[in-house]
Amino acid sequence: MIDIHALYKSYGKQTVLEDIHMSFMPGTVSGIVGKNGAGKTTLFKCISGLEAYSGELTSNYKSLKNHIGYLPTEPFFFAKITGREYLQLCLNAKGFSKTDFDLKNIFELPLDLYSSTYSTGMKKKLALTAILIQQNQVFILDEPFNGVDIQSNILINEIIHRLRSLGKTVILSSHIFVSLRDTCDVIHVLDQGRLMKTVTRDGFDALEHEMKDVMIEDRIDRLDLK
Repeated sequence: MIDIHALYKSYGKQTVLEDIHMSFMPGTVSGIVGKNGAGKTTLFKCISGLEAYSGELTSNYKSLKNHIGYLPTEPFFFAKITGREYLQLCLNAKGFSKTDFDLKNIFELPLDLYSSTYSTGMKKKLALTAILIQQNQVFILDEPFNGVDIQSNILINEIIHRLRSLGKTVILSSHIFVSLRDTCDVIHVLDQGRLMKTVTRDGFDALEHEMKDVMIEDRIDRLDLK
C-alpha cells in the first residue's frame, strides 16, 4: 500500500503539486488524468523517488523506490547500447542474474541493434519489458499506450490486467480515456496541481462526459468548419 498525505511540490515560486492526498492498494490499477501541465509526471517522479517534495509518502516497503518499475513518457537510452544490453543493465540494477531475453522479448524487438535506432514506440516497449522482467511490486506507467501500435496496445492492456491479478500496484496516466476505462479500478483527476476528485468504476461514464465537455466547450464551433 502507498499512502500520500499533503504532498507539495514546487520549482522555485511555481507550485506544481499542492495538498495531494491519495492511496494506492495492491491488486488495483489507478489512473491519473488531467490536462498537460496538471502535474501527473511530477507526481510520478515524486512517488518514484526522483523528485524531492514536502508532505508524507508512506508504504509497506522499507525502500519504496527499490520496488518500483517506472516507465516515463520518453524513456532515456545511452546512444551506444543495444536493446539486449539495456535489458541486462536494468536486471543488474535490481541484482538479478542473466535471463533468456529472447524468450521474454514479447514485443519482438531487434535486441541486437542499438536502441538509438528504435522508433518511439519500440523504445517504450523496450523500457516496459525491462521493468517487467525486474519483477517489481509497483508499476508507474506514464502514457504507456502513447506512440505504440494497436497490437502492442492490446498486449499492454492485458499485461496490466495480469499485474493486477498478481497483486501488483499499478498507477498509470493516459490521454486515451478508453484505455483507462478498460484497465482502471479508480481514476484520480488532477487540475493545476490539485486533486479535484477520485472516481470509481461506477462513475467512469459521467467522468468521460464531463471531460469531453470541459475539453471541447465551444472550441470546434469557433473554427467555423464548412
